[in-house]
Formats: sequence, structure tokens, C-alpha cells
Amino acid sequence: MITKIAIGLAFSPNLKANLFEAIRLANMLNAELTGIHVGQISEEKKQQLSLLLAEAPTQNSPLKTVFKEGNPVDVILETCTSENIDLLILGALQQENIYKYYVGSIARKLTRKAPCSVLLLIKLSVELIPCKHIVVNVLKDEKTSETIKLAFKFSNNVGCKRLTIVEEVSQAEIDVKVNDDKTLRKATIAKERIKTREDFRVKSILKDIDCTDITIKTQSIFGRRGYSIGQYAKVKRADLLIMNEPKKTGLLDRIFPHDLEYILADLPTDVLIVK
Repeated sequence: MITKIAIGLAFSPNLKANLFEAIRLANMLNAELTGIHVGQISEEKKQQLSLLLAEAPTQNSPLKTVFKEGNPVDVILETCTSENIDLLILGALQQENIYKYYVGSIARKLTRKAPCSVLLLIKLSVELIPCKHIVVNVLKDEKTSETIKLAFKFSNNVGCKRLTIVEEVSQAEIDVKVNDDKTLRKATIAKERIKTREDFRVKSILKDIDCTDITIKTQSIFGRRGYSIGQYAKVKRADLLIMNEPKKTGLLDRIFPHDLEYILADLPTDVLIVK
């Protein structure tokens, strides 16, 4: 349940689009919105914020603002905890360069450490852009059922009528090296068995969810986890990709990308990471 949303109030050229997107989403989810400004706040910045709010979409509830000096990551994380935030909205670079991939950007650090779900936005707009297609990754995980339920609630709240549930399967599960017609048939049969198994798992979750007024498609894809779902969302031009919280990663996972590290390094679209 998302009842409290936070957004960083960085006074940059993207502030207006970031703020307007956050206000629209807070209205759609009927949630409270908190703006976090890290650093000294001047009268000039207060006036700039007031002017932006005067132009912004009508708010269901007033914007709460928190002004605090310190390290941006630490301040935002502490505020999310103290304010019991359910969703942190972050603007992000669509594709990070090699240097930023290894050292980690502020958005990447916050995504890993945030005590709440994180929405990474790359398609910022002052004007409303309808969400028409949401892709949900349903890896076999104890959190997947809750992620799917949240995806349907989110879809209903933002007026999205098309949802694709993707069963991402590691190519290693097939365990067949294709080098002739016989092994090709064997690999095809193995894929069909896995697809049947995954479809059954998803249907068992969906039976308890109200799917009224939403067009649902299930799709199994085979390949490297994380990379495959990102490419699928990009090719299908999804407006939003919803995924479970990334696994805690170590040094080797940073050197050799794993699962959602692919997504964080090259965002295919807006991404909601559920925690």
C-alpha cells in the first residue's frame, strides 16, 4: 500500500518535470507527498518552489517539505525512514557511463539502500503522459505475489489498461546444448515444460486478484536474467517496468553484472522496484 511518497527537490532544470510527475502520481494514488531538499535553503529557492507549486497540477494534499544539510544519500535515506515513506521517486540517467557504473550514482545508491520502494523516472514531462502498458517481472521469489498485487493496484490507480506478466527464465535451466536437430527438439520440449510450469505458477497467483478492466498477457522469455527483461520492456515500448527488490550484491556482482544490475545500468523505461 502506497500512502506516503517522497521526492528529492534538487534545484536543477529537471525540477519542474520531476515535481509535476510526483504530484500527479500522489494524486492518482491518493498519497501524501514529501519534498526533500538537501543543502542550504535560501529565500530565492523558497520563492522558486512556490512559483512552481502555483503552476503545478492541483494537489489532493499540500506538499510537505523537509530541508536538511548533509550527504544527499544519507539525508534522503534518513528522511524516508523518519517520515515512513512507502515510495521514493528518483530522476535517473537512462544510461550510465562506465565510470558511474562502477562507482555508483546517487540514484543507484539510493535504489539499493532505500527502506521503501523506488520509482526511477527517465521519461520526465511537465505535461501528463498516459501510462498505457506496464510490464511486470515475476521471478520465482517469496515477494512476487505481493509485487503482482501492487502492479494491479498501481495499474488501476494510474488508469493503465494493459499489463504484461513476464516469466523470465534463465537459459541455464534448459541445460541442453543445441548442435543438431535432435538436441534442438529436446531444447524446445524443455522450454515448453518450463513455460507450462511458469504459467501455472502465475495463474495460481492471479486467481485471488481482481483483474477486471485490465487486458492481461503472460509471456515467458529465456535468457540472462535482468538483461532479458530490460530488452523485452524496451522492445515492447512499455511505459513502466515493475520488479522485485534487487538482491544484495557483492564485489563480484558489481564486476560481473547480475539480475537487476543490468536494469540499473541501462534503464529501458521508467522502473518501479518493489521492496
